Amino acid sequence: MKKLYEGKAKEVFETEVENEYIIRYKDTATAGNGEKKAEIDGKGELNLKITTIIFEMLQKAGIKTHYIETLNAHDMKVKKVEILPLEVIVRNISAGSFAKRYGVEEGIVFENPTFELSYKNDELGDPLMCEDHAIALKLITKDEYDYIRKETLKINELLKEFFIKINLKLVDFKIEFGKDSNGNILLADEISPDTCRLWDKDTNAKLDKDIFRRDLGSLTEGYEEVLKRMQK
Repeated sequence: MKKLYEGKAKEVFETEVENEYIIRYKDTATAGNGEKKAEIDGKGELNLKITTIIFEMLQKAGIKTHYIETLNAHDMKVKKVEILPLEVIVRNISAGSFAKRYGVEEGIVFENPTFELSYKNDELGDPLMCEDHAIALKLITKDEYDYIRKETLKINELLKEFFIKINLKLVDFKIEFGKDSNGNILLADEISPDTCRLWDKDTNAKLDKDIFRRDLGSLTEGYEEVLKRMQK
């Protein structure tokens, strides 16, 4: 297979089938836009299993995604999409960069979720971007923005309901969208503890990439706990 792209945590390969790609999940863990980096055995396999369960759940609930099927321990078959250069972030509880940016404590539960966009550009540090700027730069149209916001908030409700059933609080998450060959906007990339903050409902123990960011213990043990609860 011809490699088309390699990012921090995944590789993308061309297939013999038109409009289908293979995404390979790597064992690389990064934080701080790649400033902190490590190889952690089993991380890619755990993220793939978790993303598979979540994408299948979301598709059953009517969310359009690029997911087709999981092929093996590291590879997922997906629909070819052109990723929009935007990271879409939802926050239900204050944590991470939000708490630091505004000088507030972590753990404040918001009455309503916040919806954020950031410009997907490592060199610029993925800066926050408002709706008007994204439209002015022709990254998306107004109709596309409205669709993405509505779909993202629906995804948030589905994920919150899913996680609370396994005693996890969905603090925040980052997702990406892409356009297929027909111009349809699809949920893409992944949804895993790499891209979500997940706290135990009773203890607030962190079971996400903050374990790696903050040197809180074994990343794989945290991800294995999330997967174990999901598989039950």
